[in-house]
Amino acid sequence: MKPVLLAHHARSGATALNVVTAALSADARTREVEVRFCPGRVSLVDEARQVAARGDLPVLAWSFYSPDFTVSAQDLAWVKARTQDVSLLHLAGGAHATAEPLQTLEAGFDLVAQGEGEPIIVETFAALLDGKLPCAPGGPPPLALGDRLRPSQRLSQHGPAAHSPIPGLAHLADDGALVTRGPGDRRPLDDFPAFNIAAGKWNAIEITRGCVYACTFCQTPTLFKARFRHRSAANVHEHVRAMVRGGGRYVRFLTPTSLSYGATGTEVVLPAIDELLAGCREALGPERKLYFGTFPSEVRPEHVSVEALRVLKRWVDNDSLVIGGQSGSERMLARTRRGHDVEAIERAVRLCVEEGIRPDVDFLLGMPGEDPADRALSMQLARKLVDQGARIHSHAFMPLPGTPLRGESPTEIEPEIALSMSQLESAGAMYGQWRKQQQVGQELVALRKQRASGG
Repeated sequence: MKPVLLAHHARSGATALNVVTAALSADARTREVEVRFCPGRVSLVDEARQVAARGDLPVLAWSFYSPDFTVSAQDLAWVKARTQDVSLLHLAGGAHATAEPLQTLEAGFDLVAQGEGEPIIVETFAALLDGKLPCAPGGPPPLALGDRLRPSQRLSQHGPAAHSPIPGLAHLADDGALVTRGPGDRRPLDDFPAFNIAAGKWNAIEITRGCVYACTFCQTPTLFKARFRHRSAANVHEHVRAMVRGGGRYVRFLTPTSLSYGATGTEVVLPAIDELLAGCREALGPERKLYFGTFPSEVRPEHVSVEALRVLKRWVDNDSLVIGGQSGSERMLARTRRGHDVEAIERAVRLCVEEGIRPDVDFLLGMPGEDPADRALSMQLARKLVDQGARIHSHAFMPLPGTPLRGESPTEIEPEIALSMSQLESAGAMYGQWRKQQQVGQELVALRKQRASGG
């Protein structure tokens, strides 16, 4: 009986599952594990039944951000209702599972991976291949988990009672208590692939984990800690060459702050960025595209300089940059620990325009403690930046679990501000999903209140 990984390859979890499934190939113990990508819940059920029918163990892997938690829990319930006669395991990971392991387990997942998933997934499957059930340190798996593996389907001579404590795993005890010791190991990024080369699952290459700025609304420091770890330029270049061999036509990067590559603190290390991009361009050749400082990564405004912009222009194909402005209120910038002021935003926009680069500036409205005067200042700044040649990327605050603002509620974006935003959108000067994010923010508040009331 062998474990087979079935990845719920949907929504916000797809990239993370590309990465953790690729991690299996980086360890001699797990590189032969079979992996199947399932684009939705119907496929999960079908694949789980096929794997179980041949006598193997389906391990369904899920990853999701907080905005997708509710729909992921609904998908889980749907899958479980249709696989009640199948012996399998459900393993959840990602930002929400790390911040809310008890809530995630109570939704019906068997195991939660807290923190960085690569070492956890490797040790989990190494344990299963050794005939043991993976569990959190501090005790064996709960009976409900062990009972899934019926005596006729024992993993090895050890039987279902044998277990292997794995750092970073969490599960529920028989009495419903959380069994965990918190997030697991944090390894160098070069230890694991940035995407699943064998499966041809390409995604933005993660070049930095963690963030020294630790803005109060962001989950990144919760998941990866408030310090930088960078993938080496040589390792990135190797990944780019693999993408080219696989037919990839462009490369993007994943990082909380693009111009922090190579830095240990708040400094900008232009030689490291130049080396990174030069090697990527060489690997890509002139016909393929190189994007840096665009989705899904931003540039901090105080990092923008003529020198930095000219390094980017030397190598990249994008003619725009996403700049994290967030607010036109000095008070709110300080309150959220952004680490820059309004003047830095204005200066970054001016320099970009002078260098022929369009700035797309992030604004975040509806933050806790934000009052109408703060929002008015943001809209005033937004219009000023638009007049100078910028576009505005609008967001609404969501109280994400694990952040310092997790227990707060969004403030209302009043109708006159919403109207101004709509007018900018109609003019093509603003874009974003702030309306959807308002809805998600209220859903997160409702979930929090439901848990507090015992519902």
